[in-house]
Amino acid sequence: MSLIHTRFWTLTTVVLGAALLGACGLGHAHDDEATGGAAEPAGGAVTLWTDSTELFMEHPALIIGAPDKFAVHLTDLTDFAPLRSGRITLRFEPRGGGEPVVVTQEAPRSPGIFGPAPAFTRAGVYDLTITVESPQARDVIRVPDLRVYASAEEAPKEDGGEAGGISFLKEQQWKTPGFATVFATTGRVTESFQATGQIVPAAGRMARISAPVAGVVEASGLAQAPAPGQRVTKGQVLAVLTPALGEGGSAYAQARAELREAEDEHARATRLYAVEAVPQRRVHEAEIRLAAAREALAAFGGSGAARADGRIVIRAPLAGAVASRSLTPGSRVDAGTELFTVVDPSVVWVEANVPAAEAARVSAKSAATFRVPGSDAGRSVRRTVSVGSVIDSVSRTVPVIYEVANPDGMLKVGMNAQVAVGTGRDVEGVVIPSSAVLDEDGRPVVYVQPGGERFEKRAVEIGGTSGDRTLVRSGVEAGERVVTGAAYQVRLASLSTSVPAHGHEH
Repeated sequence: MSLIHTRFWTLTTVVLGAALLGACGLGHAHDDEATGGAAEPAGGAVTLWTDSTELFMEHPALIIGAPDKFAVHLTDLTDFAPLRSGRITLRFEPRGGGEPVVVTQEAPRSPGIFGPAPAFTRAGVYDLTITVESPQARDVIRVPDLRVYASAEEAPKEDGGEAGGISFLKEQQWKTPGFATVFATTGRVTESFQATGQIVPAAGRMARISAPVAGVVEASGLAQAPAPGQRVTKGQVLAVLTPALGEGGSAYAQARAELREAEDEHARATRLYAVEAVPQRRVHEAEIRLAAAREALAAFGGSGAARADGRIVIRAPLAGAVASRSLTPGSRVDAGTELFTVVDPSVVWVEANVPAAEAARVSAKSAATFRVPGSDAGRSVRRTVSVGSVIDSVSRTVPVIYEVANPDGMLKVGMNAQVAVGTGRDVEGVVIPSSAVLDEDGRPVVYVQPGGERFEKRAVEIGGTSGDRTLVRSGVEAGERVVTGAAYQVRLASLSTSVPAHGHEH
């Protein structure tokens, strides 16, 4: 089945694609019976968009005295749902003058599908006007250059070829939530180039909490300890550690004893100085000793970490989420063993690996957007933190770090990211919605709709992204229709090895 497409524009921004189809009548109701080897007259198909309605019309070969049913598919472009009610009128005006052929259908045969059957008595070229009167849409659609033949012998014949591309029927489109398409246009966006990256903790928003001394993890304290993923507040108790004798444990006990002695001595000196029994120098010496004792104990987790029974309380140094917990009740840990990792995910960094060839185009004022796996939504950075000044000798990249607000916590530390690094220079070209661009194995692709039920996957070169608008340098032309919603379902249809079920419910 071969398809030949043409395109034109009207004042209502209408695009027409005319296609010669094989002898399948309506393009979906195939007749596989033998015909003695003679090729059947070829039917046709028209795809056309107005501001409010999409028309996909299939028809048999138009021959005098051989009326056959059209398949007129009408889609409401406000929500891409089928027209479920209303009347359509088809008016065929002969080019040379004469009586027009008019046929009206009061309601669709099934949602979105009308099946009028005009009968022609005169050969020639006709211009079709379709008037749509529905609660969902009121529109006038014009289809020029429909040719009616005097006999089947004069009509073009089916050439036996098959249409390429991805088949995604109207019924599938209507049943797919969020499916939508728009025209590619021309416009200006800020130039950018693609770079790989990763989500990393922002400075000061990650803490690795280690055991200050060797000891045993108290089971009672760990029972209430937060699990990975749970949020903690600053100062919240994470675990309790009983210091072991030796290997720092006795040093911890000695530090606690020296702090108590320093506190007692400071209190005694203060009382004696109050009654003028000792000089002020005695109080000053006691203060120095007390400060030194506190600093010595702080090396083991701080004076606030010590309990009266000598056990050490491990507390969260910042508010955030527990990223890891590597201890079990009753286990013995050495001094310096990492016990917890706490990350504040409300603000993260995106570290982009900018290729050396592009490094000169990046500045601290350059904006950027990025995507992470599993999400088609693009995100904007808040500010540029730093631009590296040294090229890595192995990867031949320069690190550029951006700050990103992450109030919903959707960005996880360690995620990979595809970063569109802005250069600050505006460029003009073909612009499509950013939602139309999918990432397939690290390559940007777009799904284009050349006809009502035919789609093509196009590899594109991204020239820049500004918010929800993306400029493509190649792969899509202005005026082509691109899929902006549920493109993944079209991709799945392209991967299917089964033949789509033919036969609309006409």
